[in-house]
Amino acid sequence: MAWIILFIAGLLEIGWAVGLKYTEGFTRPWPTTWTVFALVASIILLGLATRTLPIGTAYAVWTGIGAAGTAVLGMWLFQESTSPMRLACLGLIVLGVVGLKFAGDGH
Repeated sequence: MAWIILFIAGLLEIGWAVGLKYTEGFTRPWPTTWTVFALVASIILLGLATRTLPIGTAYAVWTGIGAAGTAVLGMWLFQESTSPMRLACLGLIVLGVVGLKFAGDGH
């Protein structure tokens, strides 16, 4: 269950990170409201996941999901670069997240 909670927390991290773009410096009320909601919910869920997952693993997976997902959405929504090097680096982030999931907690 902790991994599911962590995955949802990572998706919400993508939501607030991309939401920052739409707030236009926190001048737009609805995008700002959604962004703050996603930020708070993401942190709360991360905290819940760390009840049973090691903090290093949970945090690395959370940031990995957020970083890779935000970068992919940036390419799709904002026409950011899709260079082969950038895609390869994103692949390494995803590989690292998957690796941490299967590496277990070291016990």
